[in-house]
Amino acid sequence: MKNALTIDVEDYFQVAALSETIRPEDWNQHELRVEKNTHRLLDMFDEVDVKATFFVLGWVAEACPRLVPEIVKRGHEVASHGYSHQLVYEQTPDVFRQETARSKTILENQAQRPIIGYRAASYSITKESLWALDILAEQGFVWDSSIFPVKHDRYGIPGAERWPHRLETPSGHELIEFPLTTLKIGPLNLPIAGGGYFRLYPYAFSRAGLGRVNRADEQPFIFYLHPWELDPGQPRIKASWKSRFRHYNNLDKCEGRLKQLLKDFEFDTVGNVLTDQGLPIQFTEPQHRRVC
Repeated sequence: MKNALTIDVEDYFQVAALSETIRPEDWNQHELRVEKNTHRLLDMFDEVDVKATFFVLGWVAEACPRLVPEIVKRGHEVASHGYSHQLVYEQTPDVFRQETARSKTILENQAQRPIIGYRAASYSITKESLWALDILAEQGFVWDSSIFPVKHDRYGIPGAERWPHRLETPSGHELIEFPLTTLKIGPLNLPIAGGGYFRLYPYAFSRAGLGRVNRADEQPFIFYLHPWELDPGQPRIKASWKSRFRHYNNLDKCEGRLKQLLKDFEFDTVGNVLTDQGLPIQFTEPQHRRVC
């Protein structure tokens, strides 16, 4: 069974865990490492002939204008990660709409193709920000991967559907949702989709849990990682103990674990995996561009 391999293309100084220390207006003061680290991932995927979906931050696409064309050239799927990596539920609908449209335009101009997939910063489409799904549909997005069916201090919708499905937005639009993967243990949904969890858990546990999703649940999982997670040499930023642990834990082990994961499972883009699941992706014009 093929699973969805996804990369959230943002730099180390843009993550929510360090936002208590680094303000967006100060991003230009920090060393840009995302382009080099993303190329490391592209080379790694070329070696094993695997295609992935890259959720690219609009800010990064502007700062590194050759990156999106290179991702496309190597045969991968490009999707949107928003523009400024701010939590959706801390934005107004108007600000979210403006940033979403801005990022979509940047990515489409660079990729020379429609951008129809989206993932919110830090999975911040929660019960308090479901209105964002309507804006995504209005902007011409067809699928989303922002909902994490877990309880967390920063994100999550406990009890949400765990597998790829069609959902109806609050205003009655339709989107395909590919939720972040969880492992069902008794009444609990344990996050096992990647990122910090992949660095925290022993690799054997991640492999067993993801394998169980494929075999016992007979479902594809979606795996995510950030380019900075393969970069143990990145600058260390002062922050709270909790934030430092979330960001820096086991960075030196992540690349080796990822290479093993690519051997242990089959992967493809989100679009291809959804099609395999009977949820084919079809491009539709954004509603605000339609002419009656």
